[in-house]
Amino acid sequence: MDQALGLRKRTSSRDPWDESQPLKAPYEDATVRTLSVSSGKGGVGKSNVVVNLALALDRLGKRVMILDADLGLANIDVLLGLTPTHNISHVLEGSRRVEEVLIPGPGNIRIMPASSGVQKLTQLTQEQKLLLVDLLDELEIDVDVLLIDTGAGISDTVLYFNVAAQERIVVVTPEPTSLTDAYAFIKVMFTRHGERSFRILTNGVADEKEGRSVFAKLSRVADHFLDGMSLDYLGWIPRDPSVPEAVRRQKALLEVFPGAPASRAFMDIARRLAREAPSMPKGTIQFFWKRLLQV
Repeated sequence: MDQALGLRKRTSSRDPWDESQPLKAPYEDATVRTLSVSSGKGGVGKSNVVVNLALALDRLGKRVMILDADLGLANIDVLLGLTPTHNISHVLEGSRRVEEVLIPGPGNIRIMPASSGVQKLTQLTQEQKLLLVDLLDELEIDVDVLLIDTGAGISDTVLYFNVAAQERIVVVTPEPTSLTDAYAFIKVMFTRHGERSFRILTNGVADEKEGRSVFAKLSRVADHFLDGMSLDYLGWIPRDPSVPEAVRRQKALLEVFPGAPASRAFMDIARRLAREAPSMPKGTIQFFWKRLLQV
């Protein structure tokens, strides 16, 4: 099982962000880029974005892990038709190691599933935190990108994961409520936690023009009311009938409809992420978790 999930010793010193080197070569330091994916409201396709962006990055040679951080309403396993035996709650209670909870997804993706009704990470005891740190110090796993599928809205747990992540992607649609709630999420992250940098991905738009228009509306409001805010336009995903069909099949869109317009858009966004320098220094998977426990 460990080999199937890619849990192995590092053997090379390759920098995965050096474009002059092959993407698929292994490297020695388990550096990881952590990106949270959030939305102001539910129903904007956030979890679907996470699944397909993960598979697109996997196809570019990146080693990807998905952390389903929607601790109340886990979606990733449902979207992919998976039935995990264990989940993050078993790690929190100390009955399972992190490696034992990970399950394989499409391609070479690894997934840490969530569970409904799990104890809030913000309410962990000091003893539980120390246990997790011990488990993480023993973890040997090769990951280039950790995608965190947070819940929607501005709950403590959603904010918690966003503060711990290096970069934040916010998914919005053309619906006025999506824009309003996305701004509310960004404002809370800014006013409570001092976060000023967000990547905006517009989903379910007619074309690039509408995608940029949606971004412009959000950006204008943020610029006017939040001094020093930086919103970066990450890209757009078109409305595509293949998307709900893939959801019905409980498969990733890129698996069943690789030539669909939305699939091509996901690949374009993944290429951009894979080729750009991270906005923050890369850390280890242990560093992310320890940062999370200190928030």
